Amino acid sequence: MLTQIINGHIFTPQGWLDEGSVLIRDEKILEVTNCDLALIGAQLIDAKGMYIVPGFICMHAHGGGGHDFTECTEEAFRTVAATHLMHGATSIFPTLSSSPFDKLHQAASICQRLRDEPGSPILGLHIEGPYLNPKMAGEQFAGQTKEIDEKEYKDLVESTDTISRWDASPELPGALDFARYLQSKGILPAISHTEAEYDAIRQAFDAGFTHAAHFYNAMPGFHKRREYKYEGTVESVYLTDGMTIELIADGRHLPPTILKLAYTLKGVENTCLVTDALRYAATDGKIVDDPRYIIEDGVCKMADHSSLAGSLATSDVLVRTMVQAGIPLGDALRMVSETPARIMGVADRKGSLQKDKDADIVILDKRLNIRAVCQRGKFVLNKM
Repeated sequence: MLTQIINGHIFTPQGWLDEGSVLIRDEKILEVTNCDLALIGAQLIDAKGMYIVPGFICMHAHGGGGHDFTECTEEAFRTVAATHLMHGATSIFPTLSSSPFDKLHQAASICQRLRDEPGSPILGLHIEGPYLNPKMAGEQFAGQTKEIDEKEYKDLVESTDTISRWDASPELPGALDFARYLQSKGILPAISHTEAEYDAIRQAFDAGFTHAAHFYNAMPGFHKRREYKYEGTVESVYLTDGMTIELIADGRHLPPTILKLAYTLKGVENTCLVTDALRYAATDGKIVDDPRYIIEDGVCKMADHSSLAGSLATSDVLVRTMVQAGIPLGDALRMVSETPARIMGVADRKGSLQKDKDADIVILDKRLNIRAVCQRGKFVLNKM
């Protein structure tokens, strides 16, 4: 079956194409062309002058739609993936927060089974913890951190091929060997919940920790100990060429000035946008079922107001937030599609509107609201 999307502003790797069409056959993009004449026999989708952009890649989200991946059920995995899909995330890497290893094994089994289904938006598992610095883990991870154990992480990795990324604190004993092992298996090691300073970050990068999770959050910046001043993790990551970062661009975790600073210093090629969403994302905050948390000001907080607990964002929110911060729309789109696709190793089939890539396409109106979502050639949402 041939589908043709016409009459829109198409975002391509070369920039905006203001007149043209996207041709889809089955699950793939057949062509992106500067001709918008309707083809005989094609199913026509009229974009009505809106933006036709690549599907978003959700590379760090813990939940949404009332469910969390730590529930370790097919229902939870499917519900969260479907929730983020309706907001433009045509690909997702389910994120399991710091958990016991029996649960990690269970989640990996579910993720692999769903990933292997035809047309699945689930691409692989992302694990955050439990190898985290307890001083930086926060109240939500209290009691859920542990020392690095070579046997247990190797047993998990050897039992599945669905783990795509694993976050840890690089200053922990054994962390560098952990990163080297993950990298040898094609798994992305990322630093997270850390207080590492420059020398430790350089060593971590050389060992394979090439990505920084939720940059600025759960890591120190420039600070003082007694009479002397020291660079923090933030400055160390900035100074490490080639280390990529992710920003929780929900408009709450980081102010617009910091979003713009990170974008300016690291650049589009090294910066991606993540939701870091909790189960309360896309629920209007009506189902808070944990007394530790409250929903306030559009974000989830610890009930004692000691810190933020997590985001309620979806991927479309990230794009709008960055544009509101003064970042060009094209760059905001690249940071939620092209860059995460490359970081997560799926750029051969995801992240941009190009011939032979998966037909993962989002149509945004002029206010950057989702109007249609096409995932692997199938329109799962169409409000045109």
